[in-house]
Amino acid sequence: MSKLLFLLVFISMVPVVQAQTTDTSLFSSVNAVDGKADSSLEFFSMHEKIAASAWTKIRLVTKARKNITLNSFLNDPEKLYPDHVLADMDGDGKKELVISIFTGGAHCCDEISIFRDMGAGKYVQTARLFAGHSMITPTKEIIYTLYEPFGYFFTCYACGLSDTSDTAPIDIRAVTLVYKDNRIQVKPGDPELRSAILDNLGKLAEMPYEELDAEIPMDNGLRKEFAMNLAVYYFSFGKKLPDTKALFDRFYKFPDAAKVWTAFTKQLRALRSDSDL
Repeated sequence: MSKLLFLLVFISMVPVVQAQTTDTSLFSSVNAVDGKADSSLEFFSMHEKIAASAWTKIRLVTKARKNITLNSFLNDPEKLYPDHVLADMDGDGKKELVISIFTGGAHCCDEISIFRDMGAGKYVQTARLFAGHSMITPTKEIIYTLYEPFGYFFTCYACGLSDTSDTAPIDIRAVTLVYKDNRIQVKPGDPELRSAILDNLGKLAEMPYEELDAEIPMDNGLRKEFAMNLAVYYFSFGKKLPDTKALFDRFYKFPDAAKVWTAFTKQLRALRSDSDL
């Protein structure tokens, strides 16, 4: 059996094994599809919808400057399970049009779009989020998980650190977003989150280094855990890349540091290109 074929077979048999979890209300870490579905369904069930008979009269202007009807947007065959509501997302007394769809594909993807009401049946897209297992809570906060964009970061999607000890790193892989001033904004992190990230990075730094195979560069999930903690730090504390780099340099002392940092920043750029973060 070739090495590649063996790896593919192995990956198909690997369970998702993650680090120890913590209270999701503390760090907004959403990892369960059921939890996502319950919260999103509640949000989309508690607000007004536009009658289907009016969909052809509602005009949407997308970020790509496409001018289409709501009917065309919701009935696009490439958009699965579409849902929409009119909800005042920023508390200014005016309702935004919020649309959620599923794009399909392997391990992918929820797409959340927010459109500003311009009057006369016209809505202009002001925000777009693209990632797996994101959700809108009944309180209109958006939980955006970073597992999707970093799922294959030097490892397989289902691979994760196996540490069930009481001192294992906790799961920190999501940020909380709010809609304000016609755009998506990251809810700033607090000292408790900063302390938890530093604690995680310190524990990860003490774990054994696993050299990457030249042919198939995958590890046991160590680099992915570093990346997700660093990404949460980056978004939650001002999106300052030099500060994030300083944190990386402080804790990631392994010989492939330059390679890992380059890959991290590349993925960060791709993430920000796909979503308004």
